Amino acid sequence: MILTKAQYEEIAQCLVSVPPTRQSLRKLKQRFPSQSQATLLSIFSQEYQKHIKRTHAKHHTPEAIESYYQRYLSGVGKNGAAPVLLELANEVDYAPSLMARIILERFLQGHEQTPPSKSVINSMLRDPSQIPDGVLANQVYQCIVNDCCYGPLVDCIKHAIGYEHEVLLRDLLLKKNLSFLDEDQLRAKGYDKTPDFILQVPVAVEGHIIHWIESKASFGDECSHHAYLHGQFWSYWNRTLIQERPEDGRCRECSCQAQELEME
Repeated sequence: MILTKAQYEEIAQCLVSVPPTRQSLRKLKQRFPSQSQATLLSIFSQEYQKHIKRTHAKHHTPEAIESYYQRYLSGVGKNGAAPVLLELANEVDYAPSLMARIILERFLQGHEQTPPSKSVINSMLRDPSQIPDGVLANQVYQCIVNDCCYGPLVDCIKHAIGYEHEVLLRDLLLKKNLSFLDEDQLRAKGYDKTPDFILQVPVAVEGHIIHWIESKASFGDECSHHAYLHGQFWSYWNRTLIQERPEDGRCRECSCQAQELEME
């Protein structure tokens, strides 16, 4: 489903005043019943990630880290079973999984002789049972399972959705009898950056010649389009121009464009 810019901006503006919780998502669905849950969640996640990037630095000053850690210690000292970390994250408007990372790193710095490596931290966040303190392990677990925008659980869900959309796209191309090469085939040919599929015979869609398709299992707002253009799409476009170059060295006109497919 394609949203108008006005519809997108209305949803984005509504998100400014709501916390990143599942309860907020339910309210959002009630406010915009014509939009799918997947679309609203994707917009919700992207807008919240923009907010986190803008405010990230203030949560990582030495003063802020120590303040959060002392508040955590005080909270679990009173009631270790209460969701101290989760409530702290919501209070300071920071992602629960990222707050859990801050407190875990500070805890390990005070209990280990050497600073913890990033791989150790990531492993403990993926499996909190590895954390040597049972109370902290439970606090981290609560943050991970209640975070709908960040953390290892969200990463797994995003990866699974992305793979599912690639499979659906492949099936659609096969159903349409279109000849294509996928990422694995392209890498075998020596390409480093590859789209999901290159069409061996380009097709026309709404007046545009399509050479390749990149499937993104997320909402395509202006910010993400800009990032993907510079991070991926221009390299695909330039490669297409090289492949289109005739023997005289002059490049024929090419109107290929990135096509975002939203598949229900």
